[in-house]
Amino acid sequence: MKIAVAGKGGVGKTLIAGAIAYFLKEKGYKVLAIDADPAPNLAVTLGIPAEKAKEIKPISENKQLIEEKTSTGVPGVYKLSFTVDDIVEKYSVTSPLGVNLLVMGTIRSVGGGCTCPANALIRVLLRHLMVERNEAVVLDMEAGIEHFGRATAKHVDVMLAVADANMKALEVAKRIFQLSSQAGIEKIFLLGNKIRNKIEKELLIDFSKKNGFPILGFIPYDSSVFEADMKGTTPLLGNFDSPAMKALKQITERLS
Repeated sequence: MKIAVAGKGGVGKTLIAGAIAYFLKEKGYKVLAIDADPAPNLAVTLGIPAEKAKEIKPISENKQLIEEKTSTGVPGVYKLSFTVDDIVEKYSVTSPLGVNLLVMGTIRSVGGGCTCPANALIRVLLRHLMVERNEAVVLDMEAGIEHFGRATAKHVDVMLAVADANMKALEVAKRIFQLSSQAGIEKIFLLGNKIRNKIEKELLIDFSKKNGFPILGFIPYDSSVFEADMKGTTPLLGNFDSPAMKALKQITERLS
């Protein structure tokens, strides 16, 4: 099972990715969580202290690893074929919640100073993680839709487009739905987050019907999640009676 979580910045996709990874692990899956956001926060969500999380070097910034895998010894020429199956064992971190985490970082766009060897390594590694590894993989994608242009979303089984009751967030979710469909992803769902009342819920339901975009579920606004964010901690450590955690557990049940 390979699940990608995407959406506009600020809609809560990192918490959702972390919670789904944790609840899958609780169901007995071996789980690898991948942080592919340029501003990685999944480590803290999975219970790794903020200071320790800062010490994790993203794969995309690990110059020694990139050179080891792609260098030919000839300046400007790099390998297109290399093994990556050892990277998870060497560079993933086991979180306090028992979920393995790999901080990927992001592939820079061509106009943003693309480093081709890094791009090559990340692309090959993502394909390996999504296609060849026999475990549940949850991918916390970067905000927005840029990742689709770089093929990050290929090979996933389920795409979750997260949105709150904000038309800008819903329009990003709609574009994610369209691009995921074009990429051949069969299971694409809208996931409503931070829902405060019936009016907001109905807004998402109307949007879903109008665009033919199935809704997987709703996660209510939860002050305990907000308080954890303020403290720089995670609501996933022992706070499973909260409304948001209960909803996320039910959503994970539907996915599995």
